[in-house]
Amino acid sequence: MAKAVKMADIAEIMGVSTVTVSKALSGQKGVSEELRERIKKQAREMGYRTASSLYQEKTRQNGGYTIGVLVADRFFGQYESFYWKLYQEVATAALRKECFTMLEVLLGEDEESLHMPKLLKEKKTDGLVVIGRLKEGYLERLMECADVPVFFLDFYDKKGKWDSVVSDSYFGMYAMTNYLFDMGHREIAFVGNVLFTDSITDRYFGYLKSMYEHGAGVEEEWVVNDRNPRTGKSDEGFGIQLPGKMPTAFVCNNDMAAAMLVQTLEKEGYRVPEDISVVGYDNYQPPGMCDIGITTYEVDIREMAWRTVKNMVRKISGGHYQHGVSVVNGRIVYKDSVRAH
Repeated sequence: MAKAVKMADIAEIMGVSTVTVSKALSGQKGVSEELRERIKKQAREMGYRTASSLYQEKTRQNGGYTIGVLVADRFFGQYESFYWKLYQEVATAALRKECFTMLEVLLGEDEESLHMPKLLKEKKTDGLVVIGRLKEGYLERLMECADVPVFFLDFYDKKGKWDSVVSDSYFGMYAMTNYLFDMGHREIAFVGNVLFTDSITDRYFGYLKSMYEHGAGVEEEWVVNDRNPRTGKSDEGFGIQLPGKMPTAFVCNNDMAAAMLVQTLEKEGYRVPEDISVVGYDNYQPPGMCDIGITTYEVDIREMAWRTVKNMVRKISGGHYQHGVSVVNGRIVYKDSVRAH
């Protein structure tokens, strides 16, 4: 194996100090432009490699890449810890593949003004994972500008054109609603802003499928918002509004909404599950919001993260990977928030 060229070797041939060579190659002041170019030319001819380039080559040989992660700030609200956990799982999965992650939080004003992420503009990553649905105009612009492979996590585009990994929201909520029917409930409401994200929309239609199959009607007021429709946040002065005609059970699009609902019900004098049954989704209950364990549909976020990173690495390297939408199954986790009716 050829001996690695050092700065001292270049300095000896050029008749200058090692410090001068270092300044010339790193772009520092104190070296004339004429001498700088001569030193750079000599370094190229000798096959000199910087420590950083050698390290990058080594990590790429081992499959290591830098993967950018983009998340809208509205998903990192006070209680929106599910998305933070999802990012942590992506970072952990990346380490297993000897890759690195760089997180960028997309501010609301940047999303509105179509301001592209620094991760792309500064070419800091080999691939980009977008966690949580972005606004349609921004998403379209992002995909036009992206010059690296992109994966969507926990949402998909309307045409199914881009690669994404999601949980089985439709079937999961269908199963949760069926469980409430099995427990004797027929008057069941849904909590979640229906068109806010793909996952909420899919969960709503899973709920509707179960309701219609059981011949149960859906009251208009039984579709209840869980967040501010304008900002998409639920931790800034927003409160769940209970319907005038109360159902016997609620299915909630996530566990945070379920916990918020339990708080609201208890303030209004209802007991869970003695008076009202509540189920959630994700199996990621925010700490300190309610004392009762919420029956839920567990999302396998570890598998979602692993599948995203594994396919991203293959996509970057030009290998075979699963194109399109990849769906990850979950399971019902039975806790304490449901009682037979």
